[in-house]
Amino acid sequence: MVEHTIKFLEGDRIYLRPVEAEDLDAYYTFLMDPEMNKWTGTQTVFSKHSAANWIERIATPSEERVDLMILTQTSNQLIGEVVLNDIDPVNRRANIRIAISGENNRGQGYGTEAMLLMLRYAFGTLQLHRVELAVYAFNERALHVYEKLGFKREGVQRDYLYWNFEYHDAITMSLLAPEYRTLHQKG
Repeated sequence: MVEHTIKFLEGDRIYLRPVEAEDLDAYYTFLMDPEMNKWTGTQTVFSKHSAANWIERIATPSEERVDLMILTQTSNQLIGEVVLNDIDPVNRRANIRIAISGENNRGQGYGTEAMLLMLRYAFGTLQLHRVELAVYAFNERALHVYEKLGFKREGVQRDYLYWNFEYHDAITMSLLAPEYRTLHQKG
């Protein structure tokens, strides 16, 4: 495994950094995680070639998105990604999404820590006013985490995802900069 020393955003147990070409094998494995695909509603079947093309695309800096890989501090293991996309600098808003791969890594607080790092970047460095997301109604663990972080439910997109012969609702949520500052800035 390649040792990565660039830590774009650093937390206690994880750090975030841009994707690198050397991440292909780990990222491809990440994309093949059936449980993660359920939570994110991913139904695309990826080839290694398409994963390599995607890595090349998201490794290229863009004003519309920030794609960061989540790695553990202790082992430098790639365990997920957190992404700000659809960045709208005029209205100062963006969408956020996160995925944690591997059953051993879910429920450990890595996602919460990664979200807090990316939210600090969104509201501080990028000076956004609103960050929004959508989560499937069956993903109760994620709903709990987002509410704990301060996201407010705004609406329901009915029958948004067709998964395993059933339709599922998507819940839209958002967090505004003043709410973030009240909850997460100290001092």
